[in-house]
Amino acid sequence: MADIDALNQDFRKYDQVAKTHTYRLAESAADEFDEVYEIATLDLAPFLHGGEAEKREFANAFTAALEEIGFAVLTGHGVDPALYDDIHDGVIELFETTPMAEKMRFRANRFGSVNQGYFPIEETSDIHPDLVEGWVWCRRAFDIPQERTEPFEAEAFWPRSEYEARFRKLVEAHEALFKPLTQAMFMGLGVDPHLFDEKLTRTNFGMRLNYYPAMSEEQEQSGAGRLLGHEDVDLFTILPASKVDGLQVWNHRSGKWVRMKAPPGSIIINTGDYMQRITNDRLPSTTHRVGKPSDGSHVNQPRVSFPIAVYVWEDELLEVLPGLGTPKYEPVKAIAFHTRSTSKFYGDEYAVE
Repeated sequence: MADIDALNQDFRKYDQVAKTHTYRLAESAADEFDEVYEIATLDLAPFLHGGEAEKREFANAFTAALEEIGFAVLTGHGVDPALYDDIHDGVIELFETTPMAEKMRFRANRFGSVNQGYFPIEETSDIHPDLVEGWVWCRRAFDIPQERTEPFEAEAFWPRSEYEARFRKLVEAHEALFKPLTQAMFMGLGVDPHLFDEKLTRTNFGMRLNYYPAMSEEQEQSGAGRLLGHEDVDLFTILPASKVDGLQVWNHRSGKWVRMKAPPGSIIINTGDYMQRITNDRLPSTTHRVGKPSDGSHVNQPRVSFPIAVYVWEDELLEVLPGLGTPKYEPVKAIAFHTRSTSKFYGDEYAVE
């Protein structure tokens, strides 16, 4: 395991898209913060319910924000904020009441492209001692429409079956946004907005629940971060705004970190490696991390988050979209692309060629 001073460029051989900047994986007293830059907050409702002109206006603004920094904050998405409150409470209940022996029964292993299951604290990856517990479920762990040869059994994936029904509500609410968000990005790029409609029909995803326990004095002094600096490996991630801050985004233009400020009930969208690859670097996979909250609450209360990463199935080909210039990248199957990139977290043997 690398020490807390590790740099991203120490692992650049795993990158599947261009990532030329250098940053320290964990938060440091030497870091500089951009206190002026504000990540765009946009209303998605005109795209979901408006006419052609309103859709195009949103698409242009949305794509411009993503081209600028790879992140945007969306209101008007139609998901009831009360659902996010319930999921927040459910995450705390899951992590705080499930015995460790039961958690370890679901220890994460690769299935397809994605490492699915439970990640103990300090074991999110092999390269950094992150101060977070995590749990990842993909499509097969939910009783939702999908290709399945065996009857669904929640107990195969969940410590209690009622958790599947509870967290399925979040999956269903966000899956309804997969196509509209992709359509908006493509429209803003001048690409056929429906090009991925079929690929995103019953596609795979990764719902990750993150539980950041209050930090002990020893952890506080160790220099370890809550979640190391990284880029997501997906098309994009849907992240409901957290009740406790700490998310930090790299501004590649200023070379400084931006503290994410998203209103309650909003969702944060960030583009990942899949999207950078197929858009020929137009929509970047932007570095982000979770550091200590500005109010110092990390010493006495937990933080939770529940992002959903949007993927395509393993056999799909990732290739530069038409009309976006001479391709910088060769076509590649999603499983090879995904596992080559994430093998930096899980070891070289994780990659599937």
